[in-house]
Amino acid sequence: MDLDFSDNFIVKGAFSIKNATTQYKGKLEKKEGEEMLQKEKAKLRELQELLYADSSKSLLVVLQAMDGAGKDSLVEHVFGGVNPQGCEVTSFKAPSQKEYSHDFLWRHYIALPEKGDIGIFNRSHYESVLVCKIHPEYNLNEKVWDSVSDFDDQFWKNRYESIRNFEKHLAENGTSVIKIFLHISKDEQKKRFIDRIDEQEKNWKFSMGDLPERALWDQYMSAYEEAINETSKDYAPWFVIPADDKWFARVAAIQIIIDALEDMKLKFPKLSEADQKELASAKKQLENE
Repeated sequence: MDLDFSDNFIVKGAFSIKNATTQYKGKLEKKEGEEMLQKEKAKLRELQELLYADSSKSLLVVLQAMDGAGKDSLVEHVFGGVNPQGCEVTSFKAPSQKEYSHDFLWRHYIALPEKGDIGIFNRSHYESVLVCKIHPEYNLNEKVWDSVSDFDDQFWKNRYESIRNFEKHLAENGTSVIKIFLHISKDEQKKRFIDRIDEQEKNWKFSMGDLPERALWDQYMSAYEEAINETSKDYAPWFVIPADDKWFARVAAIQIIIDALEDMKLKFPKLSEADQKELASAKKQLENE
């Protein structure tokens, strides 16, 4: 059974979103996958503790997807067992006026994980080359440009370059970056939207604003394809995971994250001889109480 998810789903070279499957077609069964997820959650917690103890590196996990692809539930099921002290989720909504008064990367930079921590971006700086590319008028809120005609090919090339430089800078300064695109089909999104309408406890998840964005599906797929091709690099790779089956997307994601942590070669701090003597002295005092 081939379960090398990192190699299977990493983007290297030219990427075609039409050729990327949204369905898992391997031999792993759902029940087996759910059991594997529980085991891997325990492993992730151990690695997170090691990351926290080592405190020389951090991990940034970027999650991007179309609405309904399961980003929120993936965060819950994959990271639900880790220590919340060393893991923070940041969900990026439409920028505030204060955030618009800075460059487009500013609000993402201040949300980065500290050394020893895992940071999760639920949506991210990529919204500036995704939703803002589909709706270029949003960029006018930055008050730098006069009209949507300013957002030509060179503008987007500059944005991709800024993102590449940002992520390369992070990688060179101790933050490993992995980017996961949950690839859902249009038919599966339709099914999940209808479920949100039919099931009362899920009504809050549905917004009428989802439908106009769904009508722009092909434009979004083109924007994702270009963004992934422009920014999947060795120092910050993209992983495109089939997401029509939520259970599989979670298993694939957690193993990709575990691989990234193991690649860091983390170590528990080694105490100096003086520190070891202090510990021995402390133990002796406790035992003599």
